[in-house]
Amino acid sequence: MKKYKAYGIGAALVDTEIKVEDRELDQMGVEKGLMTLVDQARQSELLGHLEGHLVKANHASGGSAGNSMIATAQFGGPTFMSCKVANDADGDIYIADLEAAGVDHCWSGPREGGITGKCLVMISPDAERSMNTYLGISETLSVDQLDEAAIAASEYLYVEGYLVTSPTGRAAAIRARELAEAAGVKTSLSFSDPGMVEHFREGIAEMLGERVDLVFCNRDEALGWAQTDDMGVAVEKIKEVADTFVITLGGDGALTFDGSDLAEIPPHKVEAVDTNGAGDMFAGAFLYAITRGEDFPTAGRFASLAAGKIVANYGPRLPAADYEALRREFFGD
Repeated sequence: MKKYKAYGIGAALVDTEIKVEDRELDQMGVEKGLMTLVDQARQSELLGHLEGHLVKANHASGGSAGNSMIATAQFGGPTFMSCKVANDADGDIYIADLEAAGVDHCWSGPREGGITGKCLVMISPDAERSMNTYLGISETLSVDQLDEAAIAASEYLYVEGYLVTSPTGRAAAIRARELAEAAGVKTSLSFSDPGMVEHFREGIAEMLGERVDLVFCNRDEALGWAQTDDMGVAVEKIKEVADTFVITLGGDGALTFDGSDLAEIPPHKVEAVDTNGAGDMFAGAFLYAITRGEDFPTAGRFASLAAGKIVANYGPRLPAADYEALRREFFGD
């Protein structure tokens, strides 16, 4: 029995969620539905435009892999997180959130000066999230933040595709995969965002290596990776780089492939208010389910239920007590 169900590596970000109208996104030049990397000046400019909205803002620790590792841990599957935060108030908040959720991490010693990464998450009336991210010190995440013993003690490595934008982050992701492969640990990678697939294709391919055990992606990322508008073609292309995969389809549910069978997962119908964190929750819940021995269709149904709970509320995660309730509701234990 491994100590950890999953070992995640990704950017540590503190989210600020703000409700906006579509016309405001246009006025600010924000690409709707995508994650855009910005510098500190641009993020400050956007916050200036949205100053009147800050009374509606919600703050939470975020980052894709971090959200997923917190979800897996909260459902009952211990996890470990490699990330990089600065010696500042936001860094303190981020580490405290990991520890409160039961996620072990790489920060037992002193942290560097600098600025912990921040993500401005703008929520449209249709629940779509548009993210502008200033990576801060996360941009310098490197192999120094890897814990080889913790990787070897995990059932899965989970790599966040956003790391492709940072040379040192990409190198850390590749090294983590190599360490996992050497230790017989299963490898998984999330494509993370259509922009990562479109603009950093070669880097994503490097992170995948010859192939990984499991890929997580959404419809747009799958089609973008395959450079097609045909989902059947996309499925075959992903089979070339992953033994198994999950493709989330928003309100249409998801597809899971366990290495032999492709299964359609029905959606969990809800009134969506905020899609921020839905994919992260899906991945975290799915990893929890498969590492407790569930098959892919069962894991997909549980993950769909969990993701549905997220989009029906604001913020990238649920109140702590809701995870146990959701697990009991679905699995009966």
